[in-house]
Amino acid sequence: MAEEEKKSLNFLEQIVEEDLQAGKHGGRILTRFPPEPNGYLHIGHAKSICLNFGLAAKYGGKTNLRFDDTNPEKEETEYVDSIKADVRWLGFEWAGEELYASNYFEKLYQFAVELIKKGLAYVDDQTAEQIASQKGNPNFPGEDSPYRYRTIEENLDLFARMRAGEFEDGAKVLRAKIDMAHPNMHMRDPLMYRIKHAPHHRTGDAWCIYPMYDFAHGQSDSIEEITHSICTLEFDVHRPLYEWFIEKLGIYPSHQYEFARLNLTHTVMSKRKLLQLVNEKVVSGWDDPRMPTISALRRRGFTPESIRNFCDRIGVAKRDNLIDVGVLDYCVREDLNKKATRVMAVLDPLKVVITNYPEGQVEELQVENNPEDLESGNRIVPFSREIYIEREDFMEVPMKKFFRLGPGLMVRLKGAYIIKCDSFVKDEFGNITELHCSYIPESRSGSDTSGIHVKGTIHWVSIQHACTAEVRLYDRLLILEDASQVGDDFKKFLNPDSLIVLPQVYLEPSLKTAKIGTNYQFIRKGYFCLDTDSTEENLVFNRTVGLKDTWGKEQRK
Repeated sequence: MAEEEKKSLNFLEQIVEEDLQAGKHGGRILTRFPPEPNGYLHIGHAKSICLNFGLAAKYGGKTNLRFDDTNPEKEETEYVDSIKADVRWLGFEWAGEELYASNYFEKLYQFAVELIKKGLAYVDDQTAEQIASQKGNPNFPGEDSPYRYRTIEENLDLFARMRAGEFEDGAKVLRAKIDMAHPNMHMRDPLMYRIKHAPHHRTGDAWCIYPMYDFAHGQSDSIEEITHSICTLEFDVHRPLYEWFIEKLGIYPSHQYEFARLNLTHTVMSKRKLLQLVNEKVVSGWDDPRMPTISALRRRGFTPESIRNFCDRIGVAKRDNLIDVGVLDYCVREDLNKKATRVMAVLDPLKVVITNYPEGQVEELQVENNPEDLESGNRIVPFSREIYIEREDFMEVPMKKFFRLGPGLMVRLKGAYIIKCDSFVKDEFGNITELHCSYIPESRSGSDTSGIHVKGTIHWVSIQHACTAEVRLYDRLLILEDASQVGDDFKKFLNPDSLIVLPQVYLEPSLKTAKIGTNYQFIRKGYFCLDTDSTEENLVFNRTVGLKDTWGKEQRK
């Protein structure tokens, strides 16, 4: 490989290419994505999905989808189904059927028995608090458990009775016998099994002891003969234990590699904290479009292509870093610019009466669907005497370089005519309620012979033909940039403007038949999509992202 090509590879690609050149694993590449089914996946998991599936696909390998379902009290089939849907929506397919750590419960139990027989595991009767108090700290060694030197026979008997359900939750645990003075705290006789009399989402009441994550994870990799076990950086201190179990059991030597997890500005990336927001009804659910879950991003209008591009753009690093959420916004904006149909929607309406336009007349105007896609064609938009424009497109006393409407000023209506503001009407409170304008009949878009040139173009909708909708404007979940800097009081930093609801906006009539999964650009306003709350009688649209990074601009001010 040329040196330039090698430099363009991330460190995991370099490892895989070196392994392939060395003939390691017989030239086979098998990765895995191993989520715990205790919540919905978020954008950080999307990075891991793209990395595991993308790496295997690039080098002709495969990826297993395995659910590490070892904690029955927090796991649900709902989460399993959502995870499968998310992986597929992102554009990936796993090898064969999905797998589960629970598939291997009997095998894992036998592995534990084997370690007991080798004198490398023992049953401990102490409470969790007592065990924790004996662990020591990185500067001081821990203390041996008083049960550490039970005989192999006694440990085998007690472990079998744990499985048989003789003991209450917390009465006993199985621990690996390693080194209570080890500099790595995870190697100080870690727990392997605990008692939990709780039904499992797949195995029901068949088991009342469950393996700890650190014990189940590496052995499941080994059972599946995973060649490259890719984890986030916080698991690097777990790797010695991962390797210790595999070595002592003499099983397939899967190897763990770590990459930096995704940390995103203004975003909660802890599944526990996201669950807290759901349980406390701070948000409407896991798919609330303010959440960073994949299902929420999908509901908000993000595309799988934009998320894959985002994951590719931020790269794969060995050190943790903080990525600006604006990069994610940029990626979806870039993707939707190419594919979203342009439509007209007035969010804050101001009535305009075109006084010299014939009453009762309706014209059908041809308006382009997307100037970035020449094959997208045109659509028909009706035009009539009374229209709505955005209130911000009129100023009673226009500032310098204001190229929209004001007394005596002219502007082009998108796809229609040039109009001039002749007068306006105010209510008793001094609010402008109506503009009276005149149009230039010779200025129709596409056949303009008026010779008049105006600098501004604004969008509009015909009042007679408009449909109405609720529009939800979403923004950053947190006002705090780095959520990792705070603990459980993170809710103090929730953005009060993360959701603004406009109960009635006016849309061009083509949006009456909008479909979920179709993206639209509301001209000059941003990218929007139909929400799942929408009905034929009550349309609801979500703002995916604005046309510009207004948040970043405000923060820089």
